[in-house]
Amino acid sequence: MVKFLDLQNQYEIIKDEINIEIKNVISESAFIGGKYVSEFESKFSKYQDAEYGIGVGNGTDALEIAIEALALPEGSEIIVPANSFIASSEAVTRAGHKVVFCDCKEANYTICETSIRKKITTNTKAIMAVHLYGHPCDMDILLDISKEHNLKIIEDCAQAHGALYKNKKVGSIGDIGTFSFYPGKNLGAYGDAGMIVTNNHNLAVKCRMIANHGRIDKYNHEFEGRNSRLDGLQAAILLVKLKYLNDWTHKRIEIADLYIERLNGVQDLVLPKRENWVKQVYHLFVIRSPKRNELQTYLKDRGVSTGIHYPIALTKLKAYAYLCQSKEKFIANEIDNELLSLPIGEHMSVSDTEMVCDIIKDFT
Repeated sequence: MVKFLDLQNQYEIIKDEINIEIKNVISESAFIGGKYVSEFESKFSKYQDAEYGIGVGNGTDALEIAIEALALPEGSEIIVPANSFIASSEAVTRAGHKVVFCDCKEANYTICETSIRKKITTNTKAIMAVHLYGHPCDMDILLDISKEHNLKIIEDCAQAHGALYKNKKVGSIGDIGTFSFYPGKNLGAYGDAGMIVTNNHNLAVKCRMIANHGRIDKYNHEFEGRNSRLDGLQAAILLVKLKYLNDWTHKRIEIADLYIERLNGVQDLVLPKRENWVKQVYHLFVIRSPKRNELQTYLKDRGVSTGIHYPIALTKLKAYAYLCQSKEKFIANEIDNELLSLPIGEHMSVSDTEMVCDIIKDFT
């Protein structure tokens, strides 16, 4: 049996440290705010080479708060790639703006700059760079586009903890970056949690105020905000896990390299391309097959668990039917029925990976 994800195994390795920290938080009643949250905000933002870090309730809140903090004109257009989780796009509309979908690149599935240029109008005010599956977007090109058209860049780093673009950590390259610590992420909490990072002091203050009812001081509410907090328990857990993140990432890259080596040249199988200017952290290892469903069943019957990210392009969702983009000539609209995520993570051994490869070869 090869699990897609094995959080229980991960816990068993670090449970003594985790249990001590949970006990400490409870004994100190450090549930809301406090030293564990402050320490994690400081250490994670430093890990991402960002000057400021603001812990929030989850990754979706992080996106919504980040967009609100940018103070874009009401009804602004924000360009979002069509191949992503809905959080990337719903954050735009829930913040009072208009989502405009563009295409993704066929090789690594990140946002396509050619498609972006086709979608820019006088109402476009921002681009959402989704570092999908752990592969960074081509940020130099996005920065050039943003300067040319005076656009903000929001980095959605929910799947890219520690990823590098030309030796720069994602999240610290654009105007503002957001992270999710959903349990299944490369750095995952034991519940929901998120983080906003930025090098802009004013944006950092605005985000913290929005997340805390529009205030810095306890009862001095300068505007209406919301309640979105990273709690002490999750911060303490994440502090423990952050110490292991580099090792876990290295293992993911090793597994991905082995997949690429063993599956290279397999008929009717498209492997992801890793650009030589990135450190891809492989939150997911996504292949394409015209017989995706049959392959997934074949793997399942032989004890291999897989996933699909994402089975329906955002443009095709009922939620976005009003945009009438489901029929556009997007790669994202054509490949959503071929995507298959293979198991990857620190729980996997070389023999596990080789077995998965052998099963796929037998299928083809």
